[in-house]
Amino acid sequence: MHKLSRHSINSVLRNSGSRSLRNIAAPLSSSQLQGQAGRDDSKSFKYSHRWYTAFNFDKCNTSGTKQLNSRNGLFYGYRYESTATASDSSEPPAEKYEYQAEVSRLMDLIVHSLYSNKEVFLRELISNASDALDKLRYLSVTEPGLLNDAVDLDIRIQADKDSGIITITDSGIGMTRQELVDCLGTIAQSGTAKFLKALKDSKEAGADNNLIGQFGVGFYSAFLVSDKVVVSSKSPKSDKQYVWEGEADASSYSIREETDTEKLLPRGTRLTLYLKCDDKGFAHPERIQKLVKNYSQFVSFPIYTWQEKGLTKEIEVDEDPSEAKKDGEDGKAEKKKKTKTVVEKYWDWELTNETKPIWLRTPKEVTTEEYNEFYKKTFNEYLDPIASSHFTTEGEVEFRSILFVPAVAPSGKDDIMNPKSKNIKLYVKRVFISDDFDGELFPRYLSFIKGVVDSNDLPLNVSREILQESRIVRIMKKRLVRKAFDMILGISMSKNREDYEKFWENFGKHLKIGCIDDHENHKRIAPLLRFFSNQSEEEMLSLDEYIENMKPEQKDIYYIAADSLTSARHSPFLEKLAEKEFEVFFLVDPIDELAVHNLKSYKEKKFVDISKEDLDLGDKNEEKEKEFKQEFARTCDWIKKRLGEKVASVQVSNRLNTSPCVIVAGKFGWSPNMERLMKAQSMGGDTISLDFMKGRRVFEINPEHQIIKNLNAASKNNPDDQEALRAIDLLYDTALMSSGFTPENPAELGGKIYEMMGVALSSKWTAPSFEVQGNNSNTEWSGSSSKDAIEAEVIEPVQAGTQK
Repeated sequence: MHKLSRHSINSVLRNSGSRSLRNIAAPLSSSQLQGQAGRDDSKSFKYSHRWYTAFNFDKCNTSGTKQLNSRNGLFYGYRYESTATASDSSEPPAEKYEYQAEVSRLMDLIVHSLYSNKEVFLRELISNASDALDKLRYLSVTEPGLLNDAVDLDIRIQADKDSGIITITDSGIGMTRQELVDCLGTIAQSGTAKFLKALKDSKEAGADNNLIGQFGVGFYSAFLVSDKVVVSSKSPKSDKQYVWEGEADASSYSIREETDTEKLLPRGTRLTLYLKCDDKGFAHPERIQKLVKNYSQFVSFPIYTWQEKGLTKEIEVDEDPSEAKKDGEDGKAEKKKKTKTVVEKYWDWELTNETKPIWLRTPKEVTTEEYNEFYKKTFNEYLDPIASSHFTTEGEVEFRSILFVPAVAPSGKDDIMNPKSKNIKLYVKRVFISDDFDGELFPRYLSFIKGVVDSNDLPLNVSREILQESRIVRIMKKRLVRKAFDMILGISMSKNREDYEKFWENFGKHLKIGCIDDHENHKRIAPLLRFFSNQSEEEMLSLDEYIENMKPEQKDIYYIAADSLTSARHSPFLEKLAEKEFEVFFLVDPIDELAVHNLKSYKEKKFVDISKEDLDLGDKNEEKEKEFKQEFARTCDWIKKRLGEKVASVQVSNRLNTSPCVIVAGKFGWSPNMERLMKAQSMGGDTISLDFMKGRRVFEINPEHQIIKNLNAASKNNPDDQEALRAIDLLYDTALMSSGFTPENPAELGGKIYEMMGVALSSKWTAPSFEVQGNNSNTEWSGSSSKDAIEAEVIEPVQAGTQK
């Protein structure tokens, strides 16, 4: 509907002109609508109508529209709308254009923005060389003549640190002149991908799945460190050798025929990198060797690097003339040749990738010694692993992996939650991709697991440095985690119990963190947990062993958190449970309580903290409890009045045996141990948050203890007695400490104890003082100042039936 602005309406009212109104609010005519419909080549329009209104100030010319009806000073007309149907009208044909790219800018992006680490250039170039060798090996099956040159299939890397030149030579398939143009002159065209497509078209894609390249930009990583790259290639399909040459900042390249006979190759490709001034450090042979071992250790073909070596030799030394003259005078002595040991330096090829990818073999073919040796070399360890798991997964995700459990935790134990432990090495077709993961393949609490993962179809970014988030990665993570837990469970079920005790000592905290972070795997983590108990303080028990030891009338799994085994052993909360011979777990590690709290239950048995209220031991005597509550109701109110806001309530306890009282935490609040830990943390200075989180405290009294009975009598006979009130205060402070809480005012508590000790010990080991008054003066006497006075107080014992 056409809308009239306020300014337009005011203009109409001022001018009272019908022409203005017609210009503002005229409806569309059918001819206008038909004209619009004609713009669609396949659709025509059917018209429906709705009422619209306009002010009536004058006669309106309604030609071209349906006749308007006047009603109450307003015109009512039709508003036309359209729905689509088939039409014979047509649109003009659209022109198509191809995307264009500025080559120099594209090269700049590849060199400076695609890769985050310069050293990956060697990985990319070695991968290209490996693909060339793989192609030759595959094609030679149908064309044996390609191998007539009798050159070994290998890769050789030579570095000249003085001139800053690196040469990479492979004896692969090589390239013709046209292939140099297609593969190196066309950015993002992968020769490997093109080769795989040809295999797929010939229905032989499964014949070779070890080819690495896929994006067509790996070659250009050479310009990360090079000003100029020269590629000399000889294909067995061509009689000539051609040289491709390009520079980093250039938008063009050149190809020429090789005429220097000394540089001719029997077959394959030679890359010569002229390094930038800032990157000449890559030309050191030691660094080349390190990069090959890191990234390309498991490439299928041997990789040789040009290394300096030393040969120890014994050589003759010319004698000193003076010594020779002396020896000549002494003719009797036998003349001996003098020699010295020297190290003769020379250069030679050295095989760099000696370690073989044992994960490609079936587990039955690999011995334990081979696993241990592979583990030590790959992860620079000196101890054998506790356990290993070698497996292959098939189906939606296919990958091979070997996982290890180290013998000891890292020194300092700083990486319990280190997101980047570099313990999982990811390979794609045996080429190292990354070991820098933050939970993509393993959760953080399992960061101590070491291993390798090799897959052929992982989703990587173009630089092959980042593992992209995808459903495949999530499935892979689940399977790796499952295998890791199976491996740890195997250790726990070993006949040698010391193996798992050693594992738990080093990595138990990691699994406890898993209880907090990984709720999906609680069922796998729980059987692996170990704790001490009141019935087993020397040897840790599993949850399954605890359930086996449970009494028939016991319903729950009981635990108490404390700062040490001694504190837990002497806790008043244990009195009733020890009497009933119920087993109680001792949680003495700061993280134990939080881990168990997140588990909540195990095999339908709930975890119950015996330091919290509403403890049900399954032996309630309702008549006896009712009798105690009635008898001590007044005492509970009296104690609550004295303690005030320090406690939420005072109740008769069913958990005490020998202690007069105890302070229990609220059901949903912090336990005494957790409150102590929180005070030690940063929250300790935030008293408001601490008071809010610590929850309510319940003061429970033992109605069968003599102290409580005496206080019960005091509450009835003399509730305002100051000694009785001070006894309540002292009971509360003492119960705080015995229950695991921290006294609010330790100095005040010490004063109360000293005062009580003074009353209890007064005149117990010392004689009382007295005064002797003379006729004219008063003289003070003490038991220690007069021997006669002391002796007068001594009464010697006599035997019964005798007289002294």
